[in-house]
Amino acid sequence: MGKIKFANLKKTIYYLRRNGIKSTLNAVKERLDGEKQPDYCREPVSRETLQMQREQTEAGFSQVLFSIVVPTYRTPETFLREMLKSVISQSYTRWELIVADASEDDCVKSVVETYRDARIRYHRLSGNNGIAENTNEGISLTVGDYVALLDHDDVLTENALFEAAALIEESRKHGTTLQMLYSDEDKCNVDMTIFYEPHFKEKFNLDLLLSNNYICHLLVIKRELMQSLMLRREYDGAQDFDLVLRAAERLMGNENEIAHIPMVLYHWRCHSSSTAENPRSKMYAYEAGRRAVQDFADRMGWKARATDTEHLGFYRLEYEENLFAVREDIGAVGGRLISRNKIAGGRMSEDGKIFYDGLPASYSGYMHRAVLQQDAEALDIRNLELRSTLRDLFSEVLGVAYITLPGTEIFDASKLPENMDYIRASLELCKAVRERGYRLLYLPERTQNISED
Repeated sequence: MGKIKFANLKKTIYYLRRNGIKSTLNAVKERLDGEKQPDYCREPVSRETLQMQREQTEAGFSQVLFSIVVPTYRTPETFLREMLKSVISQSYTRWELIVADASEDDCVKSVVETYRDARIRYHRLSGNNGIAENTNEGISLTVGDYVALLDHDDVLTENALFEAAALIEESRKHGTTLQMLYSDEDKCNVDMTIFYEPHFKEKFNLDLLLSNNYICHLLVIKRELMQSLMLRREYDGAQDFDLVLRAAERLMGNENEIAHIPMVLYHWRCHSSSTAENPRSKMYAYEAGRRAVQDFADRMGWKARATDTEHLGFYRLEYEENLFAVREDIGAVGGRLISRNKIAGGRMSEDGKIFYDGLPASYSGYMHRAVLQQDAEALDIRNLELRSTLRDLFSEVLGVAYITLPGTEIFDASKLPENMDYIRASLELCKAVRERGYRLLYLPERTQNISED
């Protein structure tokens, strides 16, 4: 774990320079607390499961063809062969691999040509025009039903395409043609002997996506949608993030066509020049990410400014006017509730589970989600602001008038009956708001302290 620890030290030093001693001490304490948790244990898919998947594929359970696009440039042979092996070893065999090579010599071509597999298509680019343009040329050559993006130094798990095909087929049974899919991922060291920092993701969450490209890898998009969008070179470094944001915009109102596969299907290799291990190596990527968020807000006509948070690659939208005037899709906004310096309320699941419950208020949580703006299934009414046109609904559902705290538009929770079950009330109100077609937005920067017995 030596290199990983050294990478953490580099990140800590850079964090200190950006955010100061107090924030850094909190971040270090949180990391140390996190290291007390059980180590991540990657569980490869069993040989028996992979064999069953191959048999199902041969039996024709799905006819979906995946086009995997890999832009290459002087890729080290070891990395290249491991990437190729991860594709060739897929338990789902209906795929094509487009290797879009920008190398000036034959270092990549000579390796690829040693593989006698007609599904692998090598394409020499006319020059190195940047990651977006190089990838676009590969995308333009695809003929599959879906396009998957794979970095030249990363690898897929052997069941990656099977799981994607299975979810596509399951959705079709329910009348939905998926347009975008993504999976969980983890990181690995250079020689792929250590796997760490698994990223277990949420189902599609627009405002969380505007805070950070949590979708990342593995990304699979319907070919027609992918080829209509393509990557934009002005967002090189965050070209995938910009792509996902524009795809999400295209699919607004049809978010059931975006699906999450809750399995680690992608291993992101970390080395000295990668963003994951050296945070300063790609500052331009983080800046491009912020610009991508700003461009999304501008296209939507939102009067908002995308800003950096304390954490690299994580953003916040600051709204220039009343949020409800800017965002017609938002029905209610809620914030954190803090008791004894720990989170005691805020975002909740549909069954009343409190997200980040018990997390110290100074911590950012898993993947920094506790400090990010995000959509919610439910919000705690003890720190809630409701759109003015929905305040009659508040009274109708809860039997209590919507009375605000002095000088604010936030509901005054002291007006609730003493015996009211605030979790049940929150769930009932938020369900009614969602049924009206509105989003619920969790803003962790809106904090209230409460006392609990």
